Amino acid sequence: MKKPEKPKGSALCSPSKLPASDYVINPYIGCTHRCMYCYASFMGRFTGHSGETWGTYLEPKQYASMKLPHHLQGKTILVGSVTDAYNPGEGKYCKMPGILQALAGCEAHVEILTKSNLVLRDLELLRNIPDLAVGVSLSNLEQADNEMLEPNAATAQERLETLKTLHENGISTYLFVAPYLPGLTDLRELAEAVEGTVDAICVENLNLRGKAKQDVLEAITKLHPGLEGLYRSIYLEKGAAGYWSKVEQEIEKLRRWAGVPVVSYLYHEKIKKK
Repeated sequence: MKKPEKPKGSALCSPSKLPASDYVINPYIGCTHRCMYCYASFMGRFTGHSGETWGTYLEPKQYASMKLPHHLQGKTILVGSVTDAYNPGEGKYCKMPGILQALAGCEAHVEILTKSNLVLRDLELLRNIPDLAVGVSLSNLEQADNEMLEPNAATAQERLETLKTLHENGISTYLFVAPYLPGLTDLRELAEAVEGTVDAICVENLNLRGKAKQDVLEAITKLHPGLEGLYRSIYLEKGAAGYWSKVEQEIEKLRRWAGVPVVSYLYHEKIKKK
């Protein structure tokens, strides 16, 4: 199958269907963090990469213009909805400095979501965005689990240090517990690890589809055989609703302890833009 030519006149911002953002910016086609559970792996069907394994390809986008949409006051722009803008390839292609320069002085609320400490490279440019929050995704402090599920992402310690450095430099930060890994994610432990370095905590469930479901179930079972029954109940049987209801109760307890807002994204279809 011949790959479609990359659009040379693509817009910097695209309208978003996500519940918490109005526009998205994704500087790359693909992502090389190789997260086994990634919900965006289906995108290969639409970009000419259907025969390639998600996490093995990366193509920087070419923008005809770096202009932003008009009337952005009260709107939210998310950088990195189907790719991590600071994935390892960013060290080579350096797409983000130009994007951050375009966002300087922007009237919208801008959010950058990443698993990488490479975002610290652009600290001075981040300061020029008036209403900015940087989220760092982290599900687990156990490096063996992280190396299995997201092998090219920064270590847990590097991500914690990234949040700390951003916060110390006046950048609003949030911990994005995504995905919440049944039997492995400890919300209290994560909240304690980021205490004093984040302005909010967000939680999203592990949502498995297609090939990712089988791959993740096999990987979890291999590393943690005792969790096989739990994962089968949630993802192969009919135990999901009851399990995530218990996690909601855990999130509610965290709200009373954390001292910062705690936002649940466990059920996307029920989240409305605010």
